Amino acid sequence: MLSIIIPAYNEQKNITKTINNLVNNLDSINRPYEIIIVSDGSKDKTFEYANRLKSSKIKAFEYFPNHGKGYALTFGTKHASGDVVTFIDAGGDFDAEHIDKFIKLMEVFDADIVIGSKRHPASQVNYPFLRRVYSKIYQLMIRLLFNLRISDTQAGLKVFKKKVLDDVLPRVLVKKYAFDLELLVIAKRLGYTRIFEAPVKMDFNSVTSGINFKAIYYIIVDTLAIFYRRYILRYYDKPHIKTQKIQNSNF
Repeated sequence: MLSIIIPAYNEQKNITKTINNLVNNLDSINRPYEIIIVSDGSKDKTFEYANRLKSSKIKAFEYFPNHGKGYALTFGTKHASGDVVTFIDAGGDFDAEHIDKFIKLMEVFDADIVIGSKRHPASQVNYPFLRRVYSKIYQLMIRLLFNLRISDTQAGLKVFKKKVLDDVLPRVLVKKYAFDLELLVIAKRLGYTRIFEAPVKMDFNSVTSGINFKAIYYIIVDTLAIFYRRYILRYYDKPHIKTQKIQNSNF
């Protein structure tokens, strides 16, 4: 069973097309699935459009106010029933056909996590030059701080074993900008080291891109906070009472 979590913030222009593309692709393969759309405090009609698509395989949720992508993904995972969970952005940047390929890669190599990488040699990416520069600098920073040998932590397409997320998510504190990084840092610390990168075909959606100088500032702040928790406080090494509480709660 595959659960696909889609965090969405002000995505009324994209959400219908994104979901239809996913459904058309997933219906063509022999794999049971569910799609969980989480409207993260959207100010437009994202939830209204998503709710129109509801079916036995599609669920839509909404809450207020906006809490950030990390919160939305955690919320969606709490409502997921699949053994494998996919995170994918609502903007439609990534080709839906990647999902089945990622899962097959996970099955063949018994991977804990498979993540899309814009820097994979086989990737086909339409990506602005300035974004490439920002991304390259950030990945160098991550390698220096965490020795995390992953070329692209921020791509909006990732596949996880549900067990990994059940162990990792209760320990995640970042709800917005560096959520993906903290997720991978914790996973590695907990021994989930079978992390594979896979090529993606990506058509950059400039309309829904949320990266600006303010976002870059908060990404750096969050990244340094993760470093502080990981190496100074040793926060991720400690037993987490809240882990059990969250797992037993209704979220």
